[in-house]
Amino acid sequence: MGCPVKNFVRTALLCILLAAAGAVPAAAGPRIPEKLTYHLSWTGIAVGTAEQEILDRGDAVRIVSSARSNGWLSTFFPVDDRTESILDKVGPFPGRTRGFRMLFKEGHRVRDREIRFYPLGMNALFLDHQNGDQARVALEPETFDIYSSFYYLRHQALQPGRSLYVNVLDGKTPRRIEVRVLRRERIKVPAGEFDTLVIEPMVQPEGVFEGKRGVCIWLTDDDRRIPVKAQTKVTVGSVTAVLTGGSY
Repeated sequence: MGCPVKNFVRTALLCILLAAAGAVPAAAGPRIPEKLTYHLSWTGIAVGTAEQEILDRGDAVRIVSSARSNGWLSTFFPVDDRTESILDKVGPFPGRTRGFRMLFKEGHRVRDREIRFYPLGMNALFLDHQNGDQARVALEPETFDIYSSFYYLRHQALQPGRSLYVNVLDGKTPRRIEVRVLRRERIKVPAGEFDTLVIEPMVQPEGVFEGKRGVCIWLTDDDRRIPVKAQTKVTVGSVTAVLTGGSY
């Protein structure tokens, strides 16, 4: 299952990005541009920072996320992860995915993957630029990449006890993810004190999540639905991301 420190970035990013659920009608949702910055820790030990930004690029929407290890972790396991989503301004907010690219550099391991979406043909092309692997994937209607699904879900109304299902493609296999709204809670993070809704995405257990549950995200209980905290159990301890600032 891997060392929990080595997996902190993908764990924290998944916590941040699989956030929101609810029922109609839609909330006002995120604003563009928006930039969120996070402090990442593993069982109380600072291990890095993460950023996520959404931008208007005329006829398209661009979402960029990154995560980097701090000096302590970088001495023996440097991490520099980056993803980018490009969306057409068609359909539900934030739009229809045109392309998704991830470049993860973690220690000596590099992952360079791309997904090209063809919604009119109801399929996508998965490309692994490291090993040359390719796969044609059938799509369900309104299938999002993992990052745009986050913004789509934040745009929905949230109500404790309700769930929302979203179609996501982040590899060679599409997934239909249930996201539950658990409760309301007031919390304090470096960016301030917030009334929040606590969300649990029902992610498939794999890798560091194998045999685990308990991924929780705290979203502001207002029309912005800002993820201010995320936490999940890992093989040893837990990983936590807290909002430190940004422009929102």
